Amino acid sequence: MSNFRIGQGFDAHKIIKGTKDFVLGGIQIDSNYEVIAHSDGDIVCHAIIDALLGACNLGDIGELAPSNEQNKDISSIKLLSKVSEIISKAGFKIINIDFTYVGEEPRLEKYKEIIGASLAKALKMNPKDISCKATTTDGLGYEGALEGISAQAVALVIKT
Repeated sequence: MSNFRIGQGFDAHKIIKGTKDFVLGGIQIDSNYEVIAHSDGDIVCHAIIDALLGACNLGDIGELAPSNEQNKDISSIKLLSKVSEIISKAGFKIINIDFTYVGEEPRLEKYKEIIGASLAKALKMNPKDISCKATTTDGLGYEGALEGISAQAVALVIKT
């Protein structure tokens, strides 16, 4: 039996016109929209957290940080760092992460490298082992209607 394990994560949040913080991958993004969420609404970190926890069979983000007053506006990049420590203590090492941001706005072209570096720092990984992608839905669905954004992630880990 292989010691490699794959996990998958997904997250989505509503967006509205506004100028409140818009955080993706731990980075403040310039946007005319704001994310509606209990936490900081960082869908990239949320999807990656679920992918990592799933790969290690250690639950999900809702178990780790339930929507309560203690976790109101919690920093998702700090939560991701905590997940890195949890899976390391459980005997896992992250091999690579691949995520896709889905949304019409904001555009991520100029942020992908800095988001990758932010995620790598939080996870104590080489940025070359984190693939950052972004796409639109060409006007389809809630992302296309500028009502929401989503992110999907996969993670490969190895039991050490």
